[in-house]
Amino acid sequence: MARMPREPEAFGEQVAKILRRQFPERSIELAGPMDLILNGKHLGLNNLYRMVLCDPPRGLEIVENYLDRLVEGDNLGAMPLPLSVAKTRIMPRIQPLSIFEQLDREQVAHMPFVNNTVIVYVIDLPHMTVSITIEQMLKWGLQAEDLDEISRRNLNIYTPELKVQVVDSTEGGRAAILAEHDGYDAARILLGRLFERLAPELDGDFYVATPARDMFLAMSYEPEEFVERINKRVHLDYRRLPYPITDSLFVVTRDGVAGTAKAA
Repeated sequence: MARMPREPEAFGEQVAKILRRQFPERSIELAGPMDLILNGKHLGLNNLYRMVLCDPPRGLEIVENYLDRLVEGDNLGAMPLPLSVAKTRIMPRIQPLSIFEQLDREQVAHMPFVNNTVIVYVIDLPHMTVSITIEQMLKWGLQAEDLDEISRRNLNIYTPELKVQVVDSTEGGRAAILAEHDGYDAARILLGRLFERLAPELDGDFYVATPARDMFLAMSYEPEEFVERINKRVHLDYRRLPYPITDSLFVVTRDGVAGTAKAA
């Protein structure tokens, strides 16, 4: 299988070349080393680049599949979808505030969250997700608070029985890992029953790390050496994995979720 270039500028040029070959009818131009403009919309390539770096031998296959789904999702997003069809498929995703460097904040349905993140809402389809725009939300007669309530309810139903792997550390701390690999692992910090499920395993209030979309690690407050060791790994994963969210820890208590800085 052909490999993609490792240099960001060459990588971006190769992605643009593949897009032009697969979708010659679309307008494609490079706005920067890792920034394409596809039919007038910015397409950041950082997540795709990280995906390829995680599996270089499959680089070309990863890129082609990603672009196919992107264009298919763009086509589906332009189609009107009645709320009666979409309602059970509305799901939450946690994203860093930096997404608004490439997306228009006034067009994306979202709610503010802690640790410099936001909750965005998507329609979960069999092979992709489609972001919900504010225009679509208003056509349904909903507000962001309505989407939030619907999406959290769907998230609770999505995996009724959480498969939790609990690990005891040599320092004496404990970690609980959720790994459903369904695109919503990090979003499970929004689960209403999260504290009830994990507090007995982690001896009360606990931290949660979500360095990337497909990672969720909860851990006990102590001992300090254990928390520091895990935190170093969180910083590393945040820098290398696709779909990064935050390298800050969340604090989960019976009263809800707070950001690390706020709790401190």
